[in-house]
Amino acid sequence: MFDKILIANRGEIALRVVRACREMGIRSVAVHSTADADAMHVRMADEAVCIGPPPSSQSYLSFPAILSACEITGAQAIHPGYGFLSENAAFVQAVEDHGIVFIGPRAEHIRIMGDKITAKETARTLGIPVVPGSDGGVPTLAEARRIAGEIGYPVIIKATAGGGGRGMKVAHSPDEIETAFGTARSEAKAAFGNDEVYIEKYLQKPRHIEIQVFGDGKGGAVHLGERDCSLQRRHQKVLEEAPGPVIRPEERERIGRICAEAVAKINYAGAGTIEFLYEDGAFYFIEMNTRLQVEHPVTEAVFGVDLVREQIRVAAGLPLSFRQEDLRLNGHAIEVRINAEKLPGFSPSPGRITQYHAPGGLGVRMDSALYDGYRIPPYYDSLIAKLIVHGRDRDEALARLGRALSELIVDGVDTTVPLFHALLREPAIREGRYDIHWLERWLRENMTAAA
Repeated sequence: MFDKILIANRGEIALRVVRACREMGIRSVAVHSTADADAMHVRMADEAVCIGPPPSSQSYLSFPAILSACEITGAQAIHPGYGFLSENAAFVQAVEDHGIVFIGPRAEHIRIMGDKITAKETARTLGIPVVPGSDGGVPTLAEARRIAGEIGYPVIIKATAGGGGRGMKVAHSPDEIETAFGTARSEAKAAFGNDEVYIEKYLQKPRHIEIQVFGDGKGGAVHLGERDCSLQRRHQKVLEEAPGPVIRPEERERIGRICAEAVAKINYAGAGTIEFLYEDGAFYFIEMNTRLQVEHPVTEAVFGVDLVREQIRVAAGLPLSFRQEDLRLNGHAIEVRINAEKLPGFSPSPGRITQYHAPGGLGVRMDSALYDGYRIPPYYDSLIAKLIVHGRDRDEALARLGRALSELIVDGVDTTVPLFHALLREPAIREGRYDIHWLERWLRENMTAAA
């Protein structure tokens, strides 16, 4: 086992890894920009190293700065958290070339799954169901028209190097394909430096279902059920829950087994999430995230496992501490992502926290790096906390979420907490009747009126 792990991240996820290290008797090293000198993960880690000025490109995304911090502190491994360099194959290769262990999958797997076309082809080869569409990139409008005509409208055009909804356009009819194709390519070029796009059948009212998998890197793998992440704004998740309200046990077992067998075939190591669109009882592969997810706590809650601990164990060459038959789904868990944003426009709201009180009680977990007097910097993502609740069933989890939200105090900045109070009053939320488009429609109708 490692003696010391460097955490190449910030905020609540860095603090989450610090806690796992402490429980395992491993010393932790926090890295930070000058803007994060007083951050909680810096205070809680055993050691801390400043790696640069506030811009991420000069600190949290700097290969030399992070590798130098490892050399200075003698850290044997790097945990990337999520975001930043967690899915950067070049960084993983650089880490390995320096004789340091990357706590995550190998560079080749990150590279394969980082390109959407290659990922889709790989998924199909591994027996994972995929959305009907082009076999690869679509170079011309004429080819786009042909493929769209074969699979049927509506279709969605996506950037092969895309993410976060950029380089993604829908064409509902042949009249719209030219504009959608051109716009998607232009956005892709501007956002990713690569204008290659591909085409898929556009599902009208799907849910976003993702399967948590974990591989030991030696041909063994398990799945830990699904999470429903259908409540999204601009393709960014807002609320996640496990298990999915509409997934039947036999469906969970079938798709979970397919995903676990797929990652076992490629000797995948560590945590991974295979994401699907789900409609009319069918799963369609979207992408695979080769890292820990923001919403991993809901899976931890319903299965009673520590996914960060397992990541560290596998990276150290140890076996998983559980087998598939050991995993039993227990109750229901929900996570809401709390951002420092001003409603109704969701504009960033950095500033000083004048008062902070975290909710508590049975089945309540608060993952946050906030404290009284902390100043939220304007340079990074606006996510400041994740509130996770666990109950014996979904109704109890929803009731617990409402109670916990009423206890939460975050003064000094605007947050998205009022959004969740409002959502909990909606029958569609309480009954689980929503798809990936529901929240956008609700926001247009309700937030516009509120403004």
